[in-house]
Amino acid sequence: MSQEKKEETKKVQIYIMGREYQVPAGLTIMKAMEYAGYRFVRSCGCRGGFCGACATVYRVKGDYKLRMALACQETVEDGMYISQIPFTPAEKPIYDLEKLGPSANVFLQYYPEIAKCVSCNTCTKACPQDLEVMDYVQAALRGDFEEVASLSFDCISCGLCAVRCPTELVPYNIALLARRLYGKYVMPKAKHVEERIKEIESGKFNEELQKLMEASVDDLKEVYETREIEPE
Repeated sequence: MSQEKKEETKKVQIYIMGREYQVPAGLTIMKAMEYAGYRFVRSCGCRGGFCGACATVYRVKGDYKLRMALACQETVEDGMYISQIPFTPAEKPIYDLEKLGPSANVFLQYYPEIAKCVSCNTCTKACPQDLEVMDYVQAALRGDFEEVASLSFDCISCGLCAVRCPTELVPYNIALLARRLYGKYVMPKAKHVEERIKEIESGKFNEELQKLMEASVDDLKEVYETREIEPE
């Protein structure tokens, strides 16, 4: 048997919700669960690592550490014990951005528990995006909106940081408030966006939009395939 064939047929032993399965090596956790017969109705989302829906907790045989991952990204390994998290209960305060401003105490006002952060860095270790979660929580304590927005920009709100936080913080919700306030009040306005909004409001594109709405599927496909793409 060729080396390639051996690799194709190699199996690893994993445990899903306590049950043992033999699955092909190299599969992601999500694909391995489907191979084992699980049908995803929830907790699957984009399947590309962008939505955070497939948050998963696992351990490896012989290792006491509790590990975190996205099931669509992490590949299975021999002796893996897997448990998916169907949702992460995390309350989010209700606020009106129009009535808020980028004041230093806004985080303490809506997330007073942030003061309990013990800088243990557990949230950072749990992040499947490798974000510096603890650093942006500390930046929030300092009222540094730009730093929080920058460090949390790639957050997908999977909830794993909140699951692991020993002081019950919800870092991703804190970061969301920071990015909203930074985008509304601090970040410089994009002139080209303002100009385009004025053009839209003036009706400049109404005729073109109407043609698209009345076009057939084939015509729309042609427009899409022949569109002019801006250089990167």
